[in-house]
Amino acid sequence: MSSRAVRLRRGSAHVVRITLLIFTLLPVLWLLQMSLKTGVDAFRMPPLLIFTPTFENYLGLLQERFPKFFMNSVVVSLITTALSMLLGVPAAYAMARARFRGTGGLRLWILFTRMVPPIAVALPFFLMFRTAGLLDTRLALVIVYLTFNLGLVIWTMEVFFAGIPPSLEEAARIDGASVLRIFLKVSLPLSAPGLATTAILCFLFSWNDFFFSLVLTRTQAMTAPVGIINFLNYEGWEWGKIASGGTVVMLPVILFALLVRRYLISGLLTGAVRE
Repeated sequence: MSSRAVRLRRGSAHVVRITLLIFTLLPVLWLLQMSLKTGVDAFRMPPLLIFTPTFENYLGLLQERFPKFFMNSVVVSLITTALSMLLGVPAAYAMARARFRGTGGLRLWILFTRMVPPIAVALPFFLMFRTAGLLDTRLALVIVYLTFNLGLVIWTMEVFFAGIPPSLEEAARIDGASVLRIFLKVSLPLSAPGLATTAILCFLFSWNDFFFSLVLTRTQAMTAPVGIINFLNYEGWEWGKIASGGTVVMLPVILFALLVRRYLISGLLTGAVRE
């Protein structure tokens, strides 16, 4: 292949990448620019591409109850992720190493917990929490998210633990290490990319949830995604605050993903193939 053909091929690949990047980021950039416009400029036709940014929409969020809703999302997501990893990782290790009757059925049941449509369990959860007096509490959301995230953690981490050569654990066992020590000192460090990937996915699923927070909360435990709809009221739709609220909810996830992208990519690639 000639050098000209190689350059043409590379140039075409760059054009495709840039096109896909613009196509992916366009909704995000549109939401961001809308949050920095006044109500008049936001719906001006044709759209203003050059304008003087204003932060009045973000300042308006501070005057509402949105900061409390945002903090609810942070607390619930972090607690759910921590509990999911604390309970799910040892269970995944046991599933990967233990051999007992009914393992296949147990794996299928764990997978089934992630396949159940949320609307199918919304009413049972609502009635249960109403009876227990847990409606509109952070604890209710943590329990619901933990129910769904445990299956994700077990199913995902089992793949990583199964990919660790048993010879490494056998060598540690010969040296006199206990099962707990082998798990903490050998298996966990080797599965670090998987731990990071699974924790990120658990956090994202909890952070982005809208349905359960809408059904199970009212005012005290409402999370940020649901709190945004408070700007859709009888006086009109406050699109500037909606856009700024959506940007605030989206920004931490994007920054977090950028910070841990190396672990996320390596974890996904490591767990993509199972022998």
